[in-house]
Amino acid sequence: MDLFQLETFLAVSREGGFSRAAKKLFRTQPAVSQTVRKLEAELGETLFDRSSREGTLTDAGQVLLAYAEHLLNLRGEARIALEELRQMHQGKLSIAANEYTCLYLLPLLDQYRRLYPAVKITVQRALASRIPAEVLSHNAELAVLSFRPQDQALRSVVVYRDALAFVVPPHHPLASARRISIRQLAAEYFVAHNVPSPYRRRVLETFQRRRVPLHMPVELPTIEAIKKFVGAGNGVALIPRLCVESELRRGELVHIQVPELNFERRLRLVYRAHGSLSHAARAFLKVCHSRAERHGESQLYHLER
Repeated sequence: MDLFQLETFLAVSREGGFSRAAKKLFRTQPAVSQTVRKLEAELGETLFDRSSREGTLTDAGQVLLAYAEHLLNLRGEARIALEELRQMHQGKLSIAANEYTCLYLLPLLDQYRRLYPAVKITVQRALASRIPAEVLSHNAELAVLSFRPQDQALRSVVVYRDALAFVVPPHHPLASARRISIRQLAAEYFVAHNVPSPYRRRVLETFQRRRVPLHMPVELPTIEAIKKFVGAGNGVALIPRLCVESELRRGELVHIQVPELNFERRLRLVYRAHGSLSHAARAFLKVCHSRAERHGESQLYHLER
């Protein structure tokens, strides 16, 4: 089994048939079929259902698909790494983040672009729960997480200290208060984020433990939607402070301290523990470290493992 065979196998799978794969690879259909049959013979498994013209994978084909993609991604990384050795300060930086953690990246990317304008940057949006797998499968080299990954194959660096912020619209009855108790929230209607997270669970448990009713009649899919809905006078919300700094400065939302809900959130840069980082990724880590040294307070750079 070699990479050429795997590349042909992936082409048939992605293009949905041997004929379309042959056109994509600029080869004849018999040549593509022969390559796949040779691969099947070596593996002792049938990879495609020949009764279907759509290139339908068998169970064995489905298993091989993930490994083939992983191996070809590794080949791509090897080519990029060699190219970077030939041309300093060039390459590609891929980072996985979600809607929240992407905000941490913006000032860093601004500084990074000034230093390394030739590096192509791709920030991929993903669910937080899926981000560790994206890094381990080599779909992203770095990632930003709001929790510490459990997989020992990942290394994490704490880079930012944030907290949940209780926010209300400017004309809300509580807007003039600087500090309130969680018991004062029993009659409030919360606009919630409908994506499960450790912090959502922690908030629910805190209300339950304090025996305070928690009303969540509206759940929305994005933090941006929540901010706009609350700013228009539709309830209150608990949002990461990083996500509402602009609205607080403009007076569109008001932040009120609730000591019982003062949950710290630490953002982490995550990368694979084994193997070498690209020049582009190492340079990005240096930018993060430099920013932490200059700004302090919320900016950190603490290696966890």
